[in-house]
Amino acid sequence: MSVDNSSESLPSEHRVESEYQSINQDEVKSIINPHVVDELDSILDWVRYSVSVFYQAGVFFGHGTDNEWDEACSLVYQAANVPLDTAPLRQELLYQAKLTKDEKARIIDWLQQRVELQRPLPYITNQAWFAGMPFYVDERVLIPRSPFAELIQQGFKPWLSSSPSHILDLCTGGACIAIALADSFEDAIVDGADIDSDALDVASMNIYEYQLEDRVFPLQSDLFAGLEGQRYDLIVSNPPYVDQQDMDDLPDEFRHEPEHALAAGVDGLDLVDIMLKQAPNYMQDQAWIFVEVGNSEVHMTTRFPGLEVEWVELSSGGSGIFAVQKEVLQAYWSSVE
Repeated sequence: MSVDNSSESLPSEHRVESEYQSINQDEVKSIINPHVVDELDSILDWVRYSVSVFYQAGVFFGHGTDNEWDEACSLVYQAANVPLDTAPLRQELLYQAKLTKDEKARIIDWLQQRVELQRPLPYITNQAWFAGMPFYVDERVLIPRSPFAELIQQGFKPWLSSSPSHILDLCTGGACIAIALADSFEDAIVDGADIDSDALDVASMNIYEYQLEDRVFPLQSDLFAGLEGQRYDLIVSNPPYVDQQDMDDLPDEFRHEPEHALAAGVDGLDLVDIMLKQAPNYMQDQAWIFVEVGNSEVHMTTRFPGLEVEWVELSSGGSGIFAVQKEVLQAYWSSVE
């Protein structure tokens, strides 16, 4: 069972068109049959039943798993308070373990929320994984699914020849990327900036949980507006970048996420445009900025004709991250002014 979907970037990446469908509430409620669940006892019973419920309901996956089995395992094991990072062989040893009455009731409740309300499972359990680390999440923040995890775990090589001392996670949300950066670069100070005070409350919770209050700082800022005087060795950003067409086509599960953290204009690059114009003023010489734009990658050459960025190739999948150095940005904006 996979517990980390850090290779995901946009909702459309994991859509299985033949399985996604809309069903009305009466149809959904009939799927979870109270007479059937009385016959279910073991973990495997409930995993198998959950798989059937998900398949029959045609739920959409993209918030930590990409199939019925992994989603069912995640739901059932969390309801039974079994850690998701338990080794697979040990998880299998628990298949025949019987669940308590309270655990069964919790599974039924979570199944109903997942299927009837199309709530993403991480919002139901208040836990999501990123870069192999668990984080608290709720509807105030996006559920982490960025392919930045691979770059962080590889130390941003080959772009960085030395460890950065001052890092900015711009549009930090729940601070998952900021905390993973601090975990990877143990001597660095990381600023996690976001315009949304509610998201920063979640960020503060995660920072406290990892005891990083002395190294990771949640800052309220509209992009760079609140960061005057700061200079960074590395800037990382997973900003809102979903274009209008993708917003119109979002599955119901993604409607539970804060819209302002997804949408960014017709081509998805409104904030990226502002960011790239302002970024050189906040970068040390030779510093790099890495930006995730997901499917809006297709609009980059139209929005920024002639800008030479380096597109990151990810071995674990995912796409839509580019890197560009301070001096390249300065030269580009000087040439187009």
